[in-house]
Amino acid sequence: MAKLLRSPKTVTGLIALVAIFLLGIAGGALGNEFGGGFIGAPLAHIQLPAESISASPIVGDFNVTNTMVATWVAVIFLALISYVSTRRIQEVPGRLQCLVEAILEFFLRLAESVAGPEKARKFFPLTMTIFLFVVTANWMGILPGFGTIGWVEPAEQVIHHAEDKAETTEAHLDLSSVHLQVFNEIGPLSIQPLGSVASDVTNAEELETIGIKDGQRAGLLVPYLRSANTDINMTLSIAIIAMVMVHWWGLRMLGATKHIGKFINFKEGVIGLFVGLLEAVSEVARIISFTFRLFGNIFAGEVLLIAMAFLLPLIGLVPFLGLELFVGLIQAFIFSMLTLVFASTATVSHETEDH
Repeated sequence: MAKLLRSPKTVTGLIALVAIFLLGIAGGALGNEFGGGFIGAPLAHIQLPAESISASPIVGDFNVTNTMVATWVAVIFLALISYVSTRRIQEVPGRLQCLVEAILEFFLRLAESVAGPEKARKFFPLTMTIFLFVVTANWMGILPGFGTIGWVEPAEQVIHHAEDKAETTEAHLDLSSVHLQVFNEIGPLSIQPLGSVASDVTNAEELETIGIKDGQRAGLLVPYLRSANTDINMTLSIAIIAMVMVHWWGLRMLGATKHIGKFINFKEGVIGLFVGLLEAVSEVARIISFTFRLFGNIFAGEVLLIAMAFLLPLIGLVPFLGLELFVGLIQAFIFSMLTLVFASTATVSHETEDH
């Protein structure tokens, strides 16, 4: 340790690290309480449903949401990588081709170790596709611009939506609970400026009683991009596709009688029938667990990043970015591997297991 501290480069790096850390504290929400907050921005609006990227439907009654856009971006990115890495396949691969081949070979060997060489070739395309899409969508969600750049929904619409929600739940609407942000300039692309951590935040009650300055507008920033897997519809759709294919493989490899016999079993009496019903319930539970495991981890990570960017900008955000990279990779791996394991067990009959 003493040798490291003698190095001018190490000392300079440590001083810079401490300076950036202190700058982050002073410039964020914590420093705002003591007259700082010069690089912070208001806490972003967080909600479970995906937001529309436009005030009105784009095609008929169809709203394009920010998670849809993020999904298309992830798919286009993967398609481009696939095209670029395979358009000139060489015996001595280049860097990109080598990387893609290494990833595919690793997962193919892993699939063969779980399901066997023959079945792995059938299960591999779906499980690999799930892994690549999920990890790409997860990692894209931490890029700059996700959740921070978008259009501004006017305060009137925000209050109207809150009133409709209150009427639906038969609850009294407290205008002070309807949070709003104040913008100086509103255009096709809007973003909260640095140093606006406290001054540009208001609520519907203050807007009606106090108002805002001339040239300003109140509303909420609706991002154009939001991580695809923070939308429960996306995680549910992937889970349904995975489980439908699992049972399709079971029907193809075992036949309808043997596969359905796992869930409707009259041969072994009441106990066999009860066990079959438990098996059927477990299949539904797998869809639910698939859906909420991925959705919960990615949505919670996005909320964590938003909170840390609000409290401690700059260096305080770096450890959590690394954590989200790790969580995004692990969740994609778990989702794809569980699909592989479920497919392997679905293609083995109970008679074979007993034997």
